[in-house]
Amino acid sequence: MKTLRFVHSRLPLFPRSCQRPAAACRLLPPSHRGQLPVLQSSRSLALSASSLKNWKDLGSSSHTEEEEEEEDGDLLEETEVEELFQQHVPAGIGQGQHRVFIVHPDVKWGSRKQYLTTAELMMAEAEGLVNTLDNWTVVDKIILSTKTPEKKKIFGKGNFQLLTEKIRETPGVTAVFVNVDRLSSVSEREFEETWGVKVFDRYSVVLHIFRCNARTKEAKLQISLAEIPLLRSRLKNDMADLDQQGGGARYIGGSGETLYEVQQRLLKERETRIRSALEKLRRKRHLLRSQRKHREFPIVSVLGYTNCGKTTLIKALTGDSGLQPRNQLFATLDVTVHAGQLPSHMTVLYVDTIGFLSQLPHQLIDSFSATLEDIIHSDLLVHVRDVSHPETVNQKANVLNVLRNLQIPHRLLDSMIEVHNKIDLLGSYESSEPCAVLISALQQRGLDELKRAVEQEIVKSTGKQILDLRVNLSSPQLSWLYKEATVQDVQVNAEEGSAVVKVIISAAAHGRYKKLFESR
Repeated sequence: MKTLRFVHSRLPLFPRSCQRPAAACRLLPPSHRGQLPVLQSSRSLALSASSLKNWKDLGSSSHTEEEEEEEDGDLLEETEVEELFQQHVPAGIGQGQHRVFIVHPDVKWGSRKQYLTTAELMMAEAEGLVNTLDNWTVVDKIILSTKTPEKKKIFGKGNFQLLTEKIRETPGVTAVFVNVDRLSSVSEREFEETWGVKVFDRYSVVLHIFRCNARTKEAKLQISLAEIPLLRSRLKNDMADLDQQGGGARYIGGSGETLYEVQQRLLKERETRIRSALEKLRRKRHLLRSQRKHREFPIVSVLGYTNCGKTTLIKALTGDSGLQPRNQLFATLDVTVHAGQLPSHMTVLYVDTIGFLSQLPHQLIDSFSATLEDIIHSDLLVHVRDVSHPETVNQKANVLNVLRNLQIPHRLLDSMIEVHNKIDLLGSYESSEPCAVLISALQQRGLDELKRAVEQEIVKSTGKQILDLRVNLSSPQLSWLYKEATVQDVQVNAEEGSAVVKVIISAAAHGRYKKLFESR
């Protein structure tokens, strides 16, 4: 019994008697703002045909993720998702406050050396991650060189001893952030035993930020999935502690399973549940994407390195006052979709995607692939860069690398518009890239040029045609065109009761038009 009580207290996965948590507060739909409505959803293309019709008519109603899921009735209940999200939170994640000591290993050579940046800039990004979190503060930091980053202690004997003394001498330290993408379970255990505090890597810190910002069901499920590797790592360390006390290899009852095997099985079962739930949401997203295609609303995915100004830009392009950009990393986690109009009055949907970050393990990116895959189904990509940032070149390289790993079609990569944002912070700025669009989203400079560039690429990528159609004003032709195409101009001939209408129309819609009105 003593061993079992220890397991209950130390291991996060051992089944306990627990009641289901209350459902999380639902997101209230945005109030009527007298402008193009916004769809808030972690599934970037989650649009129903009825909501799109409202958008076309510039209606004021919003269609939220919760409403879509209620209509479907086939998805997980809020309480089930919340239980998965809250049931097994890795130790030190999603709770409490920390006074953090940051250590950045500066790799001098080899495959792990960073050539596009500096140790100082990487340390600054690590500080930014910590400062993004409420109740987390940086109490001290140090950059230490290393020739052996793959070793258990990362540093050589002398530097490791120096680091240990520095941490112990710093008052009030409750956690150490080792600024590497992923620590092995052996390294994590070694550090925690030596320093006597919690130890985090970039994987666990970013997961904590994600957990704090998650709002929708899919975001919570994806975070829960991304935490599985972290739970497995912590399990190894906890079992090692239990082995030292003589209880780790004992069998549970007459089941023939050791404690470790039970824990592994429970983890596997939890992972299966999460993946099954995500697959349901994926199928729903595919259905809604098909409905969106039927309504022929062009999708423009706005992407870029975290905190590059994507949300501010979309707010400027759409006039959506409900968008509240924040100057912090990963402020946007749940992907949202916002309607805006181009100079031709064509309605497009701007997708505000999750920000990218360097040095993240593939496991974390893979967990969010269901959200990121919607980028593949866009009609156009807009890559926003913060050109005032000292690492803007490195950030661009990281974004392009992730896009290649997602196997984005060449047509999207070739037509992608590059936007150089925050030029207001640079005084006189001239780009070395002739095709880039220079803007200040905050000051709304350069937006007209960007809209024209978007319109030009949308017309090209969607195969839409610009036509002059003669209509009979006594027939429903004109009202039909306003519904199914983008009407740019109407020249009325009152004597004949006709008009010449200049439209942007898809080949499919033009075919329907001819079948309805020209075949009579």
